[in-house]
Amino acid sequence: IPADEIEVMTDNIGLPVSGVNFAFSDCQTISEADGEILLTLSEHRRHSTWDYQKKIREMLTRQFPECEYYFQPADIVTQILNAGLPAPIDLKIIGFDKQTNYNLALDLKRQVEKVPGAVDVCLHQVVNSPQYLFQVDRTRAEQMGLTQKDISNSLLVTLSSSFQVMPNFWVNPQTGVQYYLAAFAPQYRISSINDLGNIAVGSATTEKDTKQPVQLLANVAVPVRQYTPYVVNHVNVAPSFDVYAACQNRDLGGVSDDIGKIVQSFKAKLPRGSVIVEAGQVMSMRLAFAGLLIGLVGAVILVYLLLVVNFQSWVDPLIILMAIPGALSGIVWSLFVTQTTLSVPALMGAIMTIGVASANSILMITFCREQLEAGMSPREAASAAGFQRFRPVCMTALAMIIGMIPMSLSAGQNAPIGRAVIGGLSVATFSTLIFVPLIFSIVRERMKGAPRSVHGHSQEMKPR
Repeated sequence: IPADEIEVMTDNIGLPVSGVNFAFSDCQTISEADGEILLTLSEHRRHSTWDYQKKIREMLTRQFPECEYYFQPADIVTQILNAGLPAPIDLKIIGFDKQTNYNLALDLKRQVEKVPGAVDVCLHQVVNSPQYLFQVDRTRAEQMGLTQKDISNSLLVTLSSSFQVMPNFWVNPQTGVQYYLAAFAPQYRISSINDLGNIAVGSATTEKDTKQPVQLLANVAVPVRQYTPYVVNHVNVAPSFDVYAACQNRDLGGVSDDIGKIVQSFKAKLPRGSVIVEAGQVMSMRLAFAGLLIGLVGAVILVYLLLVVNFQSWVDPLIILMAIPGALSGIVWSLFVTQTTLSVPALMGAIMTIGVASANSILMITFCREQLEAGMSPREAASAAGFQRFRPVCMTALAMIIGMIPMSLSAGQNAPIGRAVIGGLSVATFSTLIFVPLIFSIVRERMKGAPRSVHGHSQEMKPR
């Protein structure tokens, strides 16, 4: 990234200063081997954020293959859609067989990395971080007048300060400002295991008894190398292993579909009582799609039933809805031409398009019925409706299309709405002016010009 395009760069390397900062911050670092870099780019940058992320991924993979990295969601909208997770795709393996599930999570991570468009694939849980465990010789410690509690307290206070166990405060008499006082060993003096062994341990009894010398940690405890989990997650008490993944140069739905096939193959390998759950933005996306599709179908059915009551006919409302297939085909065409993925805003634009197309179609059929009652034949009524209602239909569609042009040309998240409305109304307008009157004339010719009521009884029409 060019230097003139970076406004602010903040590096957080290693763990926070205190446990309070670690507990109440959103920092993703879990050890001294982790780091977090926050970049604020200028508004007049030459490339988008996604282009820079792609270049940084290529650089890190080429120059630092031994490092693991991922990009956190920076904007508030993505953070809300991810439900607080650092990636839009979260594959959870939940179960009590930890070792088997951990091995399956590693295999799942390797398979997901091969999916085209999947980037920043990582296993969130760290189960084998190195640590030192000091094993206390309790017999020797008892002979020196020390207990396990005395030794652990001395070690914790020396390394983590005394503020947690013995908080002290000092008030400046001149300003009245209160300051926290904490005593601990300087970090620059503890750089090896030998330095840890030289930590003085004692108890309240040792401090009072001057005859009893203060002992060193190396005299009562021996360091042992072992491994410990740094990150532990649970879902309803059951342990969980999370495989995170993001998307690049591909839509979230396509990547999640390919990952779903991998997940199906892993379900047969799960031990008894374990499950794989897809969470994150993928789950929110599928729930939103299902809700919008149900709303779309429900809206069409509700409009049809309302038209049945209004027109007192079962056939004419069906003719009115013949404009909807044209609107849907126009939406698909516009999204394909503009290379816009099917999203929640696109479905919202589809609902708007169906509403306008249905209104224009109602205008056509209403005029056809009026001309039919005036004594015209079905073909003449359809032809007159197409001629007389050409201007109102075009004015309504053009007003909507022109109003959506600025939104469709923007780079925001609402651009799919404008593109779906423009494409849908462009095709739906021709469908309303040509296809709907044609269907009306054909159906009415077969019905011999006799409109039927809801109850199916024919009504005689007397020409004037």
